[in-house]
Amino acid sequence: MPEPRITASQRSAVIERARGCCEYCCAQERYSPDTFSIEHIQPLSKQGTTQLDNPAFACQGCNSRKYTATEAQDPVTRQWVPLYHPRQHSWSKHFTWNEDCSLILGLTPTGRATVEKLQLNRIGLVNLRRILFALGEHPPLFE
Repeated sequence: MPEPRITASQRSAVIERARGCCEYCCAQERYSPDTFSIEHIQPLSKQGTTQLDNPAFACQGCNSRKYTATEAQDPVTRQWVPLYHPRQHSWSKHFTWNEDCSLILGLTPTGRATVEKLQLNRIGLVNLRRILFALGEHPPLFE
């Protein structure tokens, strides 16, 4: 029997937990022209569930690039490592911001692999981060 879909109350809980930000690239939905999605960190096709420890709030760019991936190659070591898992990993352990908070820098193999696989520094995101930083609206605080 197929896994039930995310309910409206689950969706609200996921968005509230994420504080309206993509749990991967930290984009703020309120400044996005596109709606965000509830994505499954562990895809349903890989035995993921709709229990609240599995869904994540994600922008369309991150959701599309992640798709069903759960691991990627670290660009430094070339080893396959798990992608960042918003429920199991601390964002600040795996990532940091550059000086003007326009770029996400991977600190660990998982961080670097996630930055590359999800392209967390897409040009549109970088430009938006610069503008929002200048306005005091970036980076969002969620840890």
